[in-house]
Amino acid sequence: MARNIRLILQYDGSRYHGWQKHDGVCNTIQGRIEQVLERMGGKPVELVGSGRTDAGVHARAQTANFYYEGEETPARIKDYLNRYLPEDIGVLSAEEVPMRFHSRFGAIRKTYEYRVYVGAEKPVFDRKYIWTPDKLSGFDVGNMRAAAVYLVGEHDFLAFCGNRNFKKSSVRRIERAEVTSDGTILHFRFTGSGFLQNMVRILTGTLLEVGAGLRTPESVAEALAKKDRSLAGFMAPAKGLTLISVEYE
Repeated sequence: MARNIRLILQYDGSRYHGWQKHDGVCNTIQGRIEQVLERMGGKPVELVGSGRTDAGVHARAQTANFYYEGEETPARIKDYLNRYLPEDIGVLSAEEVPMRFHSRFGAIRKTYEYRVYVGAEKPVFDRKYIWTPDKLSGFDVGNMRAAAVYLVGEHDFLAFCGNRNFKKSSVRRIERAEVTSDGTILHFRFTGSGFLQNMVRILTGTLLEVGAGLRTPESVAEALAKKDRSLAGFMAPAKGLTLISVEYE
């Protein structure tokens, strides 16, 4: 009898082609985990993630689930995965959940963080998880915070979507959009009901342009209202972005 197993995962996305499997592309987070699960149970397994992180994006707590007919306990599944997965993918927990649980459809809130290094020295040990801009500087945190206020609430975020052919609803609700600085690192943290393709990276790039004086805080409201990608900012590189958490009822 099949059971529904939920995994909480963390991974360094630096060398992977994103979460989702693609035809002809085997080096994905989903693909690697499914390979190990199939080896353990002897049957193909379809792993469902809460969302599809881009190539190069990291996760501290990604949620995924799969239906499993084997005899192994969740604890045994966790141990097996951590033994045979590459060292840059780890399982934090495994548990049996009700059959109706679905990692993607059941998620009610996600939090992402983007980190930008603005210090004087090279961030040698954080270089894979932080972005250092070479053409922007002098960031005004106050202006970025003023711009972030326009993002909070329910809006059509089509202007901040990386897929120009997106046909479904692009309305999302952002509960929190925060910009903080510890002196050498700018932290951009977004919490919302869901995010469009590349959305957090484009939001970050737009706020960075505000901070650098290349656009006004009010330009964010204009981009939202006109739903025009050309009115939003550039897309920040993937490596500075991390999925922090996924929440459920």
